Amino acid sequence: MPHGVFEATTLIENGVISMLIDGSEEGLEAEVLDVGDAVLMPGVVDPHVHINEPGRTDWEGFDTATKAAAAGGITTMIEMPLNSTPVTTSAEALEEKVKAAEGKLNVNCGFWGGIIPDNADNLEALLQSGVFGIKAFLIDSGLTDFPNVSEDDLSKGISAIAKAGMPLLVHAELASQIDSAPIEDYNSFLASRPKSWEDDAIAMMIRLCAEYHCRTHIVHLSSSNSLQPIEAAKSEGLPITVETCPHYLMFNAETIPADNTLYKCAPPIREKDNNEELWKAILKGKFDFITSDHSPAPPDLKHLNDHNFEGAWGGISGLQFLLPAFWTGASARNMELTDIARLLCQAPAEFVGLDSKGKIAPGYDADIVVWDPEKKVDTSPESINHKHKATPYSDLDMRGRVLQTYVNGELVYREGEFLSLSQGKTLLRKQN
Repeated sequence: MPHGVFEATTLIENGVISMLIDGSEEGLEAEVLDVGDAVLMPGVVDPHVHINEPGRTDWEGFDTATKAAAAGGITTMIEMPLNSTPVTTSAEALEEKVKAAEGKLNVNCGFWGGIIPDNADNLEALLQSGVFGIKAFLIDSGLTDFPNVSEDDLSKGISAIAKAGMPLLVHAELASQIDSAPIEDYNSFLASRPKSWEDDAIAMMIRLCAEYHCRTHIVHLSSSNSLQPIEAAKSEGLPITVETCPHYLMFNAETIPADNTLYKCAPPIREKDNNEELWKAILKGKFDFITSDHSPAPPDLKHLNDHNFEGAWGGISGLQFLLPAFWTGASARNMELTDIARLLCQAPAEFVGLDSKGKIAPGYDADIVVWDPEKKVDTSPESINHKHKATPYSDLDMRGRVLQTYVNGELVYREGEFLSLSQGKTLLRKQN
């Protein structure tokens, strides 16, 4: 519960939580499911997932991604506008993506739209299409059909985003001239994307946030240098929020194998000292929530065999392990279950505007995860439901095994088995 951990009974009717009863209730005219001493928590809400369908379903698809989500206790996700073909930069493209998802959603799924130079001054139809907000890249995304925007491009579109009351999500890196040494291993890749790229981009977004008062969200922060400027902006009342991801917390540059391209992502995973500063900020409540940034690719695009860091796709595959990876690190730092429910469930649901998700409370959707904080997590290839099994989380010793996942009141997943598929709903933002 938001205010503590209790022994209680949750009554579910027609996919909605109808009542909470203290303790274990006898004599109910209902099917009673006793989960013993396991944790009953709101289903995890992950607002940063790349699914890639339609068009690049060989990377990941709605069926495999949402199975992995259910196996990881995630009951709702918001999907990013790039990596699919077409990219979600128009109302028509969103309609095509929604059609592609029909019958394939094993958890609930909504969508972000995207701003690129070609649509920056014409966002109204996209903003009214059902997307929950707009994503921008300030640096090359790696995809020619989703080019990055300049400050001038943002200035054309940001007023419309602010007027709609939606968040602008920003991949905050601004490339500057640095030593153009060849990228041959992890250390040279890390050196090629310094913290200053993030810090300069975030400084620009704070300035634009102050000018336009648009809800501004920094995705996947990895540079600890930017924590203080973001905190200062918040203290001034600016509507700015920030997330980070387990891979920036649980892995460190010093221990990443030099030739292992699985760890390549942008911005990069930095050194241990930097990452401990991120943990300190989480403990002080400076981060708004935690996401997976699941960004999969086929093994050949990750160059797993030839270890080509220059050519490897940058992205971490980790949707299924968001909950256990974060819990493993958080519990080692004496964080509580209520912190997990806030950072993985309640806060992201509130950020997106999903007013019936993220809590175990009467009137909320019966999206629920049952998990054991002490049990070790199985990371064998057979247990991984991502389309491609290669993930750096396979090498991480994690606790927090998901036992059951309920989506809209239906038991979808139970200890390695999928019992009821296609229970997820397409989520579209309601217009004011």
